[in-house]
Amino acid sequence: MMQDTARSKKSPAEPSYVALHAEGTLDRRAEELQAHYSNCSLCPRDCRVDRIKGETGKCQAPARVRVSSAFPHFGEEPPLIGSGGSGTVFLAHCGLRCVYCQNSTISIDGHGQLVSDRELADAMLGLQRQGCHNINFVTPTHYLPSVVNALRMAVPRGLRVPLVYNTGGYEKADILRLLDGVFDIYLPDFKYWDPEKAARLSAEAYNYPHYARDAFREIHRQVGVLVTDARGVAVRGLMVRHLVLPNRAAGSKDVFRFIAKELSPDHYVNVMRQYRPEHRAAEFPEIDRRLSTKEYAEAVTFAREAGLTRFAR
Repeated sequence: MMQDTARSKKSPAEPSYVALHAEGTLDRRAEELQAHYSNCSLCPRDCRVDRIKGETGKCQAPARVRVSSAFPHFGEEPPLIGSGGSGTVFLAHCGLRCVYCQNSTISIDGHGQLVSDRELADAMLGLQRQGCHNINFVTPTHYLPSVVNALRMAVPRGLRVPLVYNTGGYEKADILRLLDGVFDIYLPDFKYWDPEKAARLSAEAYNYPHYARDAFREIHRQVGVLVTDARGVAVRGLMVRHLVLPNRAAGSKDVFRFIAKELSPDHYVNVMRQYRPEHRAAEFPEIDRRLSTKEYAEAVTFAREAGLTRFAR
């Protein structure tokens, strides 16, 4: 079971983005990100398409945000849900396009409703009013200009809960640096250690391991290990997800060693056993079955042997 996370005696009274907004930095960050829509390089795909003119890249996302759903979610990690739930905003489309995607109708087919940045701000405030402890953006990378612009609109109207960056881990460190102080909580998945597996299972994303390692280093620099308040609710820090795949396809042993040795053994790591063969998994024999009990137990052993002591299972 999950061990207690670090609790700070000086937990921040309000999210970091409030100070960024007051000093005008949030406006500048939003403008800098906005420029990426016309020559998109928000993720490592570097498609360089003009999304303002309607062009789409690998993720197939338009310049306008497409939201699948937004609601208080009680199925996330315990430090996110507390008693009020995590205000989860499921965004359509994704640059990774994993062959085993369990949300393919959203992430690949793009099901959802187009919304303006103002409407996205309204949704964030609505989730806060419902008592959610945070606003949890799922796969936000390709919509970052709109997300940060919506935040600019929401802060003067009273938004004061932390933002969660919930991502597959395929991120560029230079883009993440623009988010320093915008997101207080990061929830990335470290999917693969082997470039060949990443390429085979995630639409030729052979460079996933390289970018994921750089991204995790930058996130660790920004927010450090998870900090919770007196209620056990997350207020700041990195929460790692790692989906264990059949036949060691995810490279779990090396992933856990990287987290413990190069970042910190104190990081919260969710060793996930939820894999099931969805979407196109039947086309790939090595992952065309559920994870065995033995395989999952082996992954937990790898986590412990790496030195991790704060992990969920």
